[in-house]
Amino acid sequence: MHELAITQDIVHAITERVAGARVTAVRLEVGRLSGVLAHSVRFCFELVCRGTGLEGASLEITEPGGRARCHDCADEFDLADPILLCPCGSANVSVLSGRQLRITSVEVC
Repeated sequence: MHELAITQDIVHAITERVAGARVTAVRLEVGRLSGVLAHSVRFCFELVCRGTGLEGASLEITEPGGRARCHDCADEFDLADPILLCPCGSANVSVLSGRQLRITSVEVC
């Protein structure tokens, strides 16, 4: 479960930036094509935050869907899963969005 290591990295990055302040809320963006399971991050978050300035902080995760562009027909289309196939049948596509994994905001008091 690599989500545990990812969650640890997120908590570590936040604690380094807030320099001892108490964090009350964290917002993340976890793209549906990122390979990271948002529900696993939620599960790990409380555990990883114990004993840190994030203990007790709320966690909000948005999960933007994927979007791609076909190089053969020039169509842009939504991707629900990591199968990179255009409705025209071509696999010659570029992913435009959905792979992001980022901290969008942190609330401190």
